[in-house]
Amino acid sequence: MGFGTIFFIVVAAIVLYQLRSVLGRRTGNERPPFDPYSRPTEAQPPGNVVTLPSRRVNGTEEAAAPAAAYEAIDAVSPAGTPLNAELRRIRDADPSFDPRQFLDGAKIAYEMVVTAFADGDRKLLKNLLSPEVYQGFDQSIAERESRSERMQSSFIGINDAKLLSAELKEREALVTVRIVSQLISATLKADGTVVDGDPETVVEVKDVWTFGRDTRSRDPNWRLVETESED
Repeated sequence: MGFGTIFFIVVAAIVLYQLRSVLGRRTGNERPPFDPYSRPTEAQPPGNVVTLPSRRVNGTEEAAAPAAAYEAIDAVSPAGTPLNAELRRIRDADPSFDPRQFLDGAKIAYEMVVTAFADGDRKLLKNLLSPEVYQGFDQSIAERESRSERMQSSFIGINDAKLLSAELKEREALVTVRIVSQLISATLKADGTVVDGDPETVVEVKDVWTFGRDTRSRDPNWRLVETESED
């Protein structure tokens, strides 16, 4: 076996070892992914509304150094404010919580929910919403279908998104976000007659949504638990 062959074998072994260290090993307990959460440009793992990040060392989560534990929280909310205090409580309950990454995930979830509602995609909505919120969305879709109407919608983008409040109720983390987006939306009859909205006009929509998650659960998913339109 020549030197060149041995060299490439060694390089391949090093690469495989590095990949194994970074990606980890499968234990057989992973939740099966589903496509709706695949966002190739966002580097979000499939199957999650908002996946809380964590570093893993030898198969265990590594907590942040005490001095830096609240740096990410202080960067989005001044220390001493009620929002900062509650975000710290959530961070204490789940050391992997990062408010900026949560907000990025919430924006992705917002677009997905708005689009799924317009399309009447109940399967996707059920994965994104709490049972109570899903019931309301499902009823609205059913009423639309009973009138043989359809919703035509185009998601333009999000102009602004910020954290409004947070709360830790026993083991459940609740984080409220204000999102300002631009949409084109209209409800049409079967013959194409416009019932509501305008299929040509971009409108600004302001929503206040609350996401919740059980901090002790192995499931990293956050789900929409409350919606409100801002006047």
